Amino acid sequence: MLFDSSKIQNVYVACGYTDMRKQIDGLAAIVELQYKMEFDTESVFLFCGRKNDRIKALLWDGSGYVLLYKRLAGQQFQWPRSEKDLIQITPQQFRWLMEGLSITQKKVIRNTAPARMY
Repeated sequence: MLFDSSKIQNVYVACGYTDMRKQIDGLAAIVELQYKMEFDTESVFLFCGRKNDRIKALLWDGSGYVLLYKRLAGQQFQWPRSEKDLIQITPQQFRWLMEGLSITQKKVIRNTAPARMY
């Protein structure tokens, strides 16, 4: 198997624009030199270019780097562009991002206890 996604606990987003011509070495250099982060088997780093229709994900599977690439057909990701930082997002925010939604939802329906009907 290429990698075990169940081990991923940390999802990091490189805000702003990334040159999508960069491959494994270039993206790893951004993570290590620009953001001063270390790779581990529990983290994935996400990058997006100017077109907002494609992302790259870089992770370490224990024996080497894995580079994943996703390009949307006729749609765009709602990528955070306001800062040049690396931010950590929750699993819910990651699902929102992959579904084309913003990671900063204005209103979220929260789970509550059942209401009494009578």
